[in-house]
Amino acid sequence: MSNNQFPPDDGSPLSSSGLKAGASRGHSVMAGWVLTRPGPLGSAQLDFQWHRDLPVPMPNSKEVLLKVRTCGVCHTDLHTLEGDLQAPPGPLIPGHQVVATVESISADNAWVPIPPGLEAGWAERLIANSGGGTAKGLWLRPGRRVGVPWLFGTCGTCQYCRSGDENLCEHPHFTGLSRNGGYAEYLVALAPFLVPIPERFNDDEAAPLLCAGIIGYRSLRLAGIGPGVAANLGLYGFGASAHLTMQLALAWGHAVYVFTRSQEHRRLALLLGARWAGAPEEMSPELLDAAITFAPVGAVIPLALRSLAKGGTLAVNAVHLDGVPAFGYDLLYGERSIRSVANATRKDAWEWMYWADISGTKPIVQQYDAKNLPMALTRLKHGDIRGSAVVRIASSSSDPSPKGLQ
Repeated sequence: MSNNQFPPDDGSPLSSSGLKAGASRGHSVMAGWVLTRPGPLGSAQLDFQWHRDLPVPMPNSKEVLLKVRTCGVCHTDLHTLEGDLQAPPGPLIPGHQVVATVESISADNAWVPIPPGLEAGWAERLIANSGGGTAKGLWLRPGRRVGVPWLFGTCGTCQYCRSGDENLCEHPHFTGLSRNGGYAEYLVALAPFLVPIPERFNDDEAAPLLCAGIIGYRSLRLAGIGPGVAANLGLYGFGASAHLTMQLALAWGHAVYVFTRSQEHRRLALLLGARWAGAPEEMSPELLDAAITFAPVGAVIPLALRSLAKGGTLAVNAVHLDGVPAFGYDLLYGERSIRSVANATRKDAWEWMYWADISGTKPIVQQYDAKNLPMALTRLKHGDIRGSAVVRIASSSSDPSPKGLQ
């Protein structure tokens, strides 16, 4: 088995009696949020409850046991809870922007290897700024802080994995969807898919870097934006991912135009350095060389195309979209292109962490205790989060019983 591959399992994130039992330095149970039945937020159909007596998961020979410190709240979590994304049958612990510390490892999992194709100098600096290692990779030891991203593991054998496009793997697993995630005190992960976290980011700041940041970085690259010749970039939506994406684009010397219905988000965009901010229905004051849509709303696509220059690329950053409306071919004509953004590779994750570190990117976060996760999800759904929402999981089992979503 290559170190890309995940080991076989029983096909269910949780067994019928709960998590596969394990042990962690004397801890046999943990607290966490469990999704038993998906449904619209606020509906009687949804069953999402806090449990105090979940068995600590037992890592197999390819996995590392981690103790969760914080977990970012993502729109993908909303799609999971509401049933927009298909999860395997059975209870599930969501959450996939996980900042955690190593609890136990095996001799086979002592390193996080450097992804193939990553520039050696970038890897060296990122490893040095994330706690240290060698040319082999990031050294793992008990207590070492690491990140767990959306991509839990890939098959390592399909045509996409073999060609370096592991984000398109035919048989992937995703943290918080097909494998249990970070809305609990412990989780297991595959060492090769862990992400170094630069020490300058605290736990709250680090969490949104692990999905919102990574996928925003991939969106930039797919839209043709990188360091070099300055370009006009449009961002449609301004939540967790966009506010990080914009900071890197500005550090690369690009002009950023933000389109959002939220007055508060427009103010934040201008505060962070956007050249202009307005509503999605407005035309950009300058033609855009590239644009990225972040909202899971297909109606934004033709609005963005109206302001896109000939030859420009529109990247659609959404794991779920409500549909794409019909629009005139004139919006696409002129060699404009539309690209979907599907997951991210380990190379994307490491490159993003390198750039976020050296560019001075500063995540804006709103912190919530674990018991208040339902409040964070509700505010996220209604667009009331400024920057990113993060829940603090560490020591959450001593909190008063929170109210679930049911």
